[in-house]
Amino acid sequence: MRHLRGHAEVEGPTLLFRADKIDFNDDTKDLHAEGNVYFEQFERNEKVWADQVDYNTETETGKFYNVRAEGKPRIDARPGILTSSNPYYFQGKWAERKGEKYILHEGFFTNCKMPNPWWRLRGPRFDIVPDEHAVAYKSTFLIRKLPLFFTPFFYKSLERLPRKSGFLMPNIGNSSVLGKMIGVGYYWAINRSYDVTYILQDFTSRGFAHHVDFRGKPMAGADFDVILYGVQDRGLRQNDGTLLKQGGFDISAMGQADLGHGFTARTQINYLSSLTFRQAFTQSFNEAIFSEVHSVGYINKNWDTYTFNVVFARLENFQRPELQVTDPVTGQTHTQADSVIIRKLPEFDFSSRDRQVLSGKVPVWFSFQSSAGLLFRGQPIFNGNTLIDKYQTSEFTDRLDLQPQVATAFHWKDFSLVPSFSLRETFYGESQTPYQDRYRVVATDLLRSARDFRLDFILPSLARVFDRKTFLGEKLKHVIEPRATYRYVTGIEDFNRLIRFDETDLMSDTNELEISLANRLYAKRGDDVQEVFSWELSQKRFFDPTFGGALVPGQRNVVLSSVELTPYAFLDGPRSASPVVSIFRASPVPGLGVEWRTDYDSGRGEIVNSGVTGDYRWSNYFISLGHNQVHSDNVLTPSANQFRGSLGFGNENRRGWNAAFVAIYDFRQGIMQYAITQVTYNTDCCGFNVQYRRFSFGTRNENQFRLAFVIANIGSFGTMKKQERLF
Repeated sequence: MRHLRGHAEVEGPTLLFRADKIDFNDDTKDLHAEGNVYFEQFERNEKVWADQVDYNTETETGKFYNVRAEGKPRIDARPGILTSSNPYYFQGKWAERKGEKYILHEGFFTNCKMPNPWWRLRGPRFDIVPDEHAVAYKSTFLIRKLPLFFTPFFYKSLERLPRKSGFLMPNIGNSSVLGKMIGVGYYWAINRSYDVTYILQDFTSRGFAHHVDFRGKPMAGADFDVILYGVQDRGLRQNDGTLLKQGGFDISAMGQADLGHGFTARTQINYLSSLTFRQAFTQSFNEAIFSEVHSVGYINKNWDTYTFNVVFARLENFQRPELQVTDPVTGQTHTQADSVIIRKLPEFDFSSRDRQVLSGKVPVWFSFQSSAGLLFRGQPIFNGNTLIDKYQTSEFTDRLDLQPQVATAFHWKDFSLVPSFSLRETFYGESQTPYQDRYRVVATDLLRSARDFRLDFILPSLARVFDRKTFLGEKLKHVIEPRATYRYVTGIEDFNRLIRFDETDLMSDTNELEISLANRLYAKRGDDVQEVFSWELSQKRFFDPTFGGALVPGQRNVVLSSVELTPYAFLDGPRSASPVVSIFRASPVPGLGVEWRTDYDSGRGEIVNSGVTGDYRWSNYFISLGHNQVHSDNVLTPSANQFRGSLGFGNENRRGWNAAFVAIYDFRQGIMQYAITQVTYNTDCCGFNVQYRRFSFGTRNENQFRLAFVIANIGSFGTMKKQERLF
């Protein structure tokens, strides 16, 4: 027996004891310590303080009385997650250690700084396995001294990658339209490769919402994630007392797989039952105003200069929310979606990028692209709210496309001339023909034969260096880049007979010249050179104002030549010049970025489209402003005048107060379409979040209040999802 008195210490390869008094038995390895006991386990970085300890150093079992302990945290550093480097801390009347497990009695658990923690989980018993998990029984969660909720069983994983079945933290909130929002969920770790999360949300004024997330890794190099969200809507009460039901569902799925031999597979599937459902129940403003649903899956292989794809795709573009229509034959009323549906089931694409086939003074490059697919397009035709016809191809309309191209290049000093020529043959199994004031699909083959000549004239760049120090940098360099491109396409005689599936069908006859001029200002800052200003101007001159007869006067026309220049339609009749497209970008100081894009139509003598954005961040402060205005004819593009702004200070991990505000205002309608305000207070171990959101568009007029309490490195309690938070 060894009896140590006064600053006693016993140390082994993995542990250390210090106390006022230690008695140690060399034979049994039993240790008894009293008075200011300190215990440290080196391998797991555990530190324990107690008044008295009985411990066996061989079996690593023992009892600690009036115990206090801490362990290293598991920091889950992801965007939108509050993190802290504070260690986990637990305290109790006594604790028993059995191997790697601590059993704590009459104590509490926290990761806040002591002695006055912001939150505690207090209960009669805790099972704690450092780096694995902590379990509390019949425990009460307290904020300061205020009890927040009671739970008979609480499990928290302390592993680096936790996966454990169990109930999720409940969430609550309030909406002026949906009512109280109360949600509960369950996470099921099926096995090491699959798991499912199910959340049931009760909108007390509308119905139940269901959220299912199924994830899996069926084999090495393959994974998928399928999400289903749906609402069983009881209906929104109207002024006449009737209920307007807006329920529905959407499905999204993502997956990827390595098939071997250079083949990979990717898929992204989205299906929406109705646009009304999305606008009524989505919690994202961008999603609510987005009227397209895309699904695509493909198998790909790249080798040498070649690319091979097998594509399965579905595009649905909602023109407006669902309508109530009456069948003229049966007299029955049903809901009809006003949407355009385009499918590819499947399409095979085989192409090659430029490949040099001849070298020397006149080099020659060869490339090609080809596709063969079974396509479908369908859409209802309305006269007001009355369904009068359907525009629809057969379920599998064949389309074959082949375009070989040759190109060369000539250089003289700093001048470059790059001509290219391609033949494009496209076969359609069906075509369209005029019928009254619209088109109908007919089972008539159509062959489109195009000849495409392109000549790029690249002039030498003009540059000047200003060797003087300014606020922009130590040196400045101004560069002017002029360029001209001539293009001549012929052979497309039946443009308006082509069924529009994708950009392949937008190619039309044209005889045009595009002139562009770019001004760039570079600044040298230390060893870095950055572009601080740029201004690009471009315009097309059309020597064939009707594009080979493709234009239909008095309506919106979209051809490949216009799409390649600007995303805004400008062809409602023959014209010899396009709008002047201007793109100005500036980043004069770190943290500041400005972009202004405009389309100036000389025929109308005004700017028809303008979009400007500006972003600035300094330290923890940030501001972002944007304005979009469309003066175009309503035949081309509906007029718009919207302002977007956001400002705030802080971030998800900043201690103290953080706040941010986002708003989208429509000047034409005179309403605030969307507004969100979030105020957050973060302590050293937790955060308090309050969020107000306002929706006002279409038939939706809703206010929402959301609350969340976030515990660093652990999780959150409330109705604010991380993707819906401002920080």
